[in-house]
Amino acid sequence: MSVTETRIVTRRLREHPDAHTLERYLATGGYEALRRALQMTPDAVRDEQVTASGLRGRGGAGFGTGQKWSFLPAGVHPRYLVVNGDEGEPCTFKDHMLIEGDPHQIVEGAAIAAYAIGAHHAFCYVRGEFALGIERLERAVAEAYDAGFLGRDVCGSGYDLEMVVHPGAGAYVAGDETGLLSSLEGGRAMPRIKPPFPAVQGLYAAPTVVNNVETVATLPHIILMGGDAYARLGVGRSTGTRIFSVSGHVRRPGNYEVELGITFRDLIEGLAGGVRDGKRMKFFIPGGASSPWLLPDHLDEPLDMDHVTQNLRTMLGSGAVMVFDEDTDPALVAWRLARFFAHESCGKCTPCREGSDWLEKVLFRIAHGRGRPEDLDLMLSFGQTIVPDLDRTPFNQTTICALGPSTMSPVVSLDRWFRDEILERCGADRRRIPVVPA
Repeated sequence: MSVTETRIVTRRLREHPDAHTLERYLATGGYEALRRALQMTPDAVRDEQVTASGLRGRGGAGFGTGQKWSFLPAGVHPRYLVVNGDEGEPCTFKDHMLIEGDPHQIVEGAAIAAYAIGAHHAFCYVRGEFALGIERLERAVAEAYDAGFLGRDVCGSGYDLEMVVHPGAGAYVAGDETGLLSSLEGGRAMPRIKPPFPAVQGLYAAPTVVNNVETVATLPHIILMGGDAYARLGVGRSTGTRIFSVSGHVRRPGNYEVELGITFRDLIEGLAGGVRDGKRMKFFIPGGASSPWLLPDHLDEPLDMDHVTQNLRTMLGSGAVMVFDEDTDPALVAWRLARFFAHESCGKCTPCREGSDWLEKVLFRIAHGRGRPEDLDLMLSFGQTIVPDLDRTPFNQTTICALGPSTMSPVVSLDRWFRDEILERCGADRRRIPVVPA
């Protein structure tokens, strides 16, 4: 199967080992988009370029970038831009690659975004474990200051912009934009009730836009290509390209930048080489650990954010595609995911704090041969306290952030695709006393 990538955001780092340096960035057209953007009005950058491009957030929610910027209240200052580089979703590693491999692209994209929203302070919040990435991004920011792309009178335009790189503390919930803002202010990474939304009251109670690393890295290319040209890539409302992190039981795991609209088969079999060792696929997770699972029957479905959500009842999420072969125990996968979410719950919301730990215990006994016939339905019944409509995606949640509903994705997937298998193994052990981890 012959499938090729459509490299836009990843082109430079794939072609040049020194793509992280200012010299290479300038030699390949770097900061030209910022110069062009500064010659436009901020509204033109937002409306005629970014909104026209159809760019949607690449962090997971898929919300329109230009529309998100438009929610900032007019005339209210100061306002801030925050770049979300926390990337804590399991098996997601695209932002990590961009931060390490092409940090100036992030700096330039952030500067364009800050100019478009009228912010004079930008913060790049990067996961603390990304040691090399933080080092390179800090160096890129320092070089941009020295070259006049940051600081006072950027590129002679009269526009001022200060930028700070802030290492995170390793909390999964810092990936939620309000949890990130709490951490950035010096507190625990705990999500906040919305409204007020960050666009109205975010960092330091001021209007704030939070954009994902891949989202801001795309902005220079939109300015250079033109918003209408970028919108011609992709399918429907899923315009442009996205980077998908493919992992698991495949021959060639890695990051692949593709035009939205290709199929899961193109991605998994064509680019990642298909399931390794000649085995068959049992199931795959299409959008990170938070997303409900899919089967090999869905391989010919398109990578279209709206289609996947509305017709497949899951999501492309963070772009992490995890592939599992025929020897995989789905109950064991569900338990490991539940254990992760239980560990990462910040404890602020009762349904998540209590429920995630309880779900992990029940899935543990199912995965280890001690399940009861009623366990699956018991978990589904309990899940209604976290997600009133379990069959709806996006979830209608009772928790502040999406971690709570994410705990139910493995359970919903077991029921949706492997119910008979789970009930059979639980029924065979129905006389055993349930055992849970200490």
